[in-house]
Amino acid sequence: MDPLSYLLSGIRAEGSVVSHAVLTAPWTVRFADDAPLTMISVLRGGGTLLLPDGTERAVGTGDTAIVSGSAPFHLADRPGSVHGSHAAYEIACFTSDAECTAQELGGIRWGADSAEATTLIVGAYRASGHRHERLLRTLPTVLVIHEDAEVCALLETAAIDAARLSAGSQALMDRLLDWALVCTLRTWFDQAGADAPGWYRGLADPVLAPALQAFHDRPAESWTVASLAARSGVSRALFARRFTRLMGRPPLAYLTECRMDEAESLLTDTDLSIAQIGRSVGYADAFGFSAAFKRNKGLSPSTFRAAAA
Repeated sequence: MDPLSYLLSGIRAEGSVVSHAVLTAPWTVRFADDAPLTMISVLRGGGTLLLPDGTERAVGTGDTAIVSGSAPFHLADRPGSVHGSHAAYEIACFTSDAECTAQELGGIRWGADSAEATTLIVGAYRASGHRHERLLRTLPTVLVIHEDAEVCALLETAAIDAARLSAGSQALMDRLLDWALVCTLRTWFDQAGADAPGWYRGLADPVLAPALQAFHDRPAESWTVASLAARSGVSRALFARRFTRLMGRPPLAYLTECRMDEAESLLTDTDLSIAQIGRSVGYADAFGFSAAFKRNKGLSPSTFRAAAA
């Protein structure tokens, strides 16, 4: 499994569709789901995202925005509408008493299109465990990608189907939102160039990609620089130089960092013993794993687990 797929495996759209919301100015939507990621696709019209840190980001027709972090934020037809006297809508589908259906959501009008209205599709993503946090650390608070018209049309068609509450429509929309998230992140990473995380840049490199794929498929294997270079079909020296230049750290430092990040997730999200976790990330015994974890994270595995509980 490649690194992006691995990091996204802990985050999914599930029951999170707000299908074909149609808003006529002035309007404000407050997002209060505590979701680690929220995706907003603007099919028509536009508005301004207002984040807790004061950031304002305009979004228009064809834009998809991904907002990272669980703090509440707003989307409004214009910044001043947040403090206006008109009705404000709130989306909080993950709360225990929320009523988020495809036909009615806090007064938002559904499906009745007009030339003046802004039409949105929103997906809030649930997280299982802490693996996704490594992905969030590579993302800005908000990123905006302009989508092709075909993508917007596909999303709208699925949203209209979901609004009819036909069999399987919720699952269809959830999976489509998962697909849209992957596509949006890949596009953003491609556009980021040198600012994209090293593991993503490495996957596009013909020399490093085979080694990275092998390591992420089997992290517990006793990898060495020589064995990774052999996977890539180049000399050990060439592999080490290229890896360090592109990834910003030597191969073994990268291996250790990835193993410790995975160990951190396992310590937080599972009841596996220290020895079991150590073996799953490539250490023969608990002592060697504990020493490596403390060097990398500053705490012993048991202390880290107790602090995270």
